[in-house]
Amino acid sequence: MLDITTVAFAHHKGGTGKTTSCLNIAGYLQKNGKRVLVVDCDPQANATAGLGINPETLNVSMYDVFMSAFEGFPDIVINDVIVPTTSGIDLAPATLDLVGVEPYLYSIDDRAGLLKEALTRVRDTYDFILIDTPPSMGQFVINGLVAADHTIVTLDPGTFALKGMEALSTVFCDIREMLGENVTADFAILTRWKGSDGRAAGAGGLALFLKRIFSPGPSAEDEKEGERLKMFESEVRKAFKQVFMVPYSPAIYETQQHGLPISHYAPETDAGREYRTITTALLELDGKRNEDVSL
Repeated sequence: MLDITTVAFAHHKGGTGKTTSCLNIAGYLQKNGKRVLVVDCDPQANATAGLGINPETLNVSMYDVFMSAFEGFPDIVINDVIVPTTSGIDLAPATLDLVGVEPYLYSIDDRAGLLKEALTRVRDTYDFILIDTPPSMGQFVINGLVAADHTIVTLDPGTFALKGMEALSTVFCDIREMLGENVTADFAILTRWKGSDGRAAGAGGLALFLKRIFSPGPSAEDEKEGERLKMFESEVRKAFKQVFMVPYSPAIYETQQHGLPISHYAPETDAGREYRTITTALLELDGKRNEDVSL
């Protein structure tokens, strides 16, 4: 492998499963014996809480790492803020203070590369760094994309998810034109997904058999929604080389309440198995990238 592989999770719309996907893939990477760091760049600090760390108890965080670039602020490097978690994943946590960073970033020319530069200090420490970006189109998202070797876009089945992808594609183009950085999305993950027949992806077995026997046929509204989801999936598959569908699962929310990824809490659920599949695909993609670089 190269020294380190960095993955950014992005979508400017909230509720698409960025944090959930980031943490669950991090969990399976850790289970695969990889040294993993999650970097929380979202002021909401959901990744921080999702790994069992209370943001209110922290003395330093990613806020301090970013602000160290400005005169008059303490010289804090990323090594100073990293904390271990019970899952075995290390965390560079966020706090609500991170909201105050962005206005400062617009005052400097090299603002897009601050995170990438900060991560150079841990190149020899981790195999994978996963960056959770906020639901916005601001500087934290751009910093995450510039720092990343791979980008994963998460989409929920809502009506406006694809419109959000169009906005993100514009950001990719702007980064290429202004910074010369080639940013593309490697995977799409459809979260809380139900198939066009209205059932969760991966659902089946006896429960499905009984449902088909005893449930009434689909209503006109159900059929219309099924057609919309079918068209949605088709459009996503046109836009991405690889698309994964993670079914809705209550276990996902239970894992976050326990401060653990699904790999450590409920790996044999349908959602757990799908995140394992996604992680395997990421490892294969990264292996191919490393082979190409070594040629």
